[in-house]
Amino acid sequence: MQRPLPASRHIDTSVSHSARIWDYWLGGTENYPVDRVLGDQIAATLPDIVEQARADRAFLGRVVRFAVERGIEQFLDVGAGLPTASNTHEVAQRLAPKARVVYVDNDPLVLAHARALLTSSPEGKTAYLDADMHDPSAILERAGETLDFASPVAVTMLGVLWHVLEDDEALDIVRMLMSQLAPGSLLAIAHPTIEVTGSKMDDAIQQWNLFGKPEGRWRSPEQLAALFADLELVQPGIISCPLWRPDVGADIEPIDQYCGVGLIPEV
Repeated sequence: MQRPLPASRHIDTSVSHSARIWDYWLGGTENYPVDRVLGDQIAATLPDIVEQARADRAFLGRVVRFAVERGIEQFLDVGAGLPTASNTHEVAQRLAPKARVVYVDNDPLVLAHARALLTSSPEGKTAYLDADMHDPSAILERAGETLDFASPVAVTMLGVLWHVLEDDEALDIVRMLMSQLAPGSLLAIAHPTIEVTGSKMDDAIQQWNLFGKPEGRWRSPEQLAALFADLELVQPGIISCPLWRPDVGADIEPIDQYCGVGLIPEV
């Protein structure tokens, strides 16, 4: 049975919110009736949206493993969302116990649960920033208290840049976040497209924008590639999430959640 969350004066329970709907699609309980209603409406328009949410989470795990295999043990997770299974620090510290992870989000509910649930291995460190991705300078300044920018950092922005409606602003955010990081650092992005379901995804996003917040948009693979303009795009490039370096035996049916990973070139 769905466990109801208590109301809070800090949380607007009358308007659905991205992090809570995402939690609902992933089978979590940290959401409100308004989130479930819109989540079901979108799923009726786009039946594979739950699969997209799960594919996004699976992509995160593979990116973290890819980063650790490259010797990266620092992570900046921008738009962390509500804690769920296989969070960034859990995957990273399982492979590299000394890994340091900084989560960033600006949802009051995410903040409350992150403080309670996002723990760390004894050797590593996990921190949480109540911050907005539209202010990347502030994120870097505060993240620098936990991360050493003289060594490579993996930045993940999964399912968040679609809330930045202007292409120029999205690129500015990416460039600023990567500007202070060491060579060898990487950026991972996951973002909705209309490559697979076409009008169904477009209709779902329009429905989202009528009832949910913040507003969002899809981007084409070419528009996503432009966000990696200053980076070396890792093979296989911009591609549907399940197709990015899939695990053996994994379901690799393409979906409208596309992704890419870019590296700051080594000097």
